[in-house]
Amino acid sequence: MKLSFGLIAIALAAGLTTGSLAFADNFEKPGAEIQNEIPAELKEATITEHLGEKIDLDMKFKDETGALVPLRTYVADGKPMLLSMAYYSCPSLCNFHLNGLTDAFVKMKEPLGEVFHHVVVSIEPKETPDLAKIKKDNYMKAYGRPEGAQGWHWMTGEQANITALSKQVGFGYRWDEEAKQYAHASAAMVIAPDGKITRYLYGIVFDPKTVRLSMVEAAHGEVGTTMDRLILYCFHFDPKSSKYSLKLFNIMRGGGVLIILAMIGFIAPFWIRNSRKASQGES
Repeated sequence: MKLSFGLIAIALAAGLTTGSLAFADNFEKPGAEIQNEIPAELKEATITEHLGEKIDLDMKFKDETGALVPLRTYVADGKPMLLSMAYYSCPSLCNFHLNGLTDAFVKMKEPLGEVFHHVVVSIEPKETPDLAKIKKDNYMKAYGRPEGAQGWHWMTGEQANITALSKQVGFGYRWDEEAKQYAHASAAMVIAPDGKITRYLYGIVFDPKTVRLSMVEAAHGEVGTTMDRLILYCFHFDPKSSKYSLKLFNIMRGGGVLIILAMIGFIAPFWIRNSRKASQGES
């Protein structure tokens, strides 16, 4: 009888999970605003991780002064590089990404350039060093630490090099003619001094300690694991509203699994104890 109770409890937990999934599914259908599948037009605008692979450090881009510089320049001192692919005329996501990183940089003890360099490469070949300088100047004001200017680099380049670099780091993007802007994801790539990709930092909010430790690992060539995907798993970026919205279905699905595991963890000891008592009674 006690054994049956354990089975009933687990079945009940499974039923609650199924019910929550059904509720989440029904909740999403009427509005059709939150989709679980990536829209076809955005499938090209995703991140494909290439952890452990190397980028071509000899590729050249123009910095904000107009000088043609190989990427190798920014790791020549043995320090790693944090790479962001964005574009300076972006009306939404790029700004959120760069704002989030700037907030993290402000909270770090060391100024940019002391532990690592941050390199921003524009994906728009029409953008110029002049625009890159304007962007850098604006962010330097927000950063408020002039000594970090030598560690922050804003690049523009030709389409061939932009395409090559984006493929090497797995940064997908496409032009959205209707919105008149690029569709792309938000992630910063951690690059070791030898050009190895060691970690991807996703999102628009970045923990300063996580960023710094990721760079310290990269300095030693250590390839990390991606944990930030678990956070973004619960969010969906809507390019039309330029905001992240909570994905209730994913939260409920994850919560349902946790309910089952918690119930099993609670019931299992009683189940095992009762089974042993029953076996001893029979003997």
